[in-house]
Amino acid sequence: MQVLKKTLMITTVCCFALTACKKSVIEESNRLANAFADKFLIGTAMNSLQIFDLDTLGTDIIKKQFNAIVPENCMKSMYLQPEEGKFFFDEADKYVAFGEANNLWITGHCLVWHSQAPRWLFADENGNDVSRETLIERMRNHITTVVSRYKGRIKGWDVVNEAIMDDGSWRQSKFYQIIGEDFINLAFQFAHEADPDAELYYNDYSTAIEAKCQGIVNVVKSIQAKGLRIDAVGMQGHLNMDSPTVEEFEKSLLAFADLGVKVMVTELDLTVLPGFNNFTGADVSANFDFKAELDPYSDSLPDQVALEQQNRYVDFFKLFLKHHDKISRVTLWGVTDNDSWRNGWPVPGRTDYALLFDRNYQPKPVVAELIKLTKQY
Repeated sequence: MQVLKKTLMITTVCCFALTACKKSVIEESNRLANAFADKFLIGTAMNSLQIFDLDTLGTDIIKKQFNAIVPENCMKSMYLQPEEGKFFFDEADKYVAFGEANNLWITGHCLVWHSQAPRWLFADENGNDVSRETLIERMRNHITTVVSRYKGRIKGWDVVNEAIMDDGSWRQSKFYQIIGEDFINLAFQFAHEADPDAELYYNDYSTAIEAKCQGIVNVVKSIQAKGLRIDAVGMQGHLNMDSPTVEEFEKSLLAFADLGVKVMVTELDLTVLPGFNNFTGADVSANFDFKAELDPYSDSLPDQVALEQQNRYVDFFKLFLKHHDKISRVTLWGVTDNDSWRNGWPVPGRTDYALLFDRNYQPKPVVAELIKLTKQY
């Protein structure tokens, strides 16, 4: 009888241990980062609440689901250096520390961008444009100070953001107007000098437009012709339900890969809200008046629309997996639907459902579909 009791106890313990082990394996297999581990990094953007650990449910998803991070705002120049020579690194320091503590690939975003730049950067004491030499020196100082601070800690930098227009021409930013097209080469030079081991990227939206793609190709070739380092092109994945097509996106992806650089899918989200006035792109300065018909899902998302969104996400991830040898990272622009900038852009006050996790911090069915998809490639 005693032997029987001992046998039953051992059997019970073993069954419990086996069940726990199976549960652990199941949980591991349900993590995006694990599923895509031998394909490419899978990342997300972190907002201030997550960086300061005020959104603990959000940071928990980041730790469990992703293996790469990028800051949504805190490393843009207007936040890091709002006044000349006065740097504020508190949030950026916490962001980098979070990445290190959780063994995540850390990207810095972004060093040179015409938007969200402090006004002083381009103006003298009288409010007039500074000289070419002055702006180059200010750009050099900003890049050198920021990149040097995180040397060996941040793995890669979005060096220049959104310098090309949809027609392939140069954006008439202050960087371009004052310095000329060489501002991009100089930015990559300064970043490399500050941290020779860091990867360096060019990042832009609407890259599936043929003319814009060619404009970016020309930028990359110019950087390469100068013998400067550029490791990847970031294709911002701000998708709509009807544009771009998978085929258009693929064509640009291959054009960039043919340059001998990696491709990153950055800022990925998929709006379900209606477009208007033939507006496309991701220009943060765009702003349109709220109209009820532009906000059809303020209470909830119909099942059919959710399924259509899921299918479109799956179609794009099929593309990413097909070309995983060319792609180094795919990064969602936010953690949950509640975090998404799509809720307030380009029409303030709308309710969107653009990401992979819902407002209750739960994975949408698409997450399981994407994980299942990895087993086919």
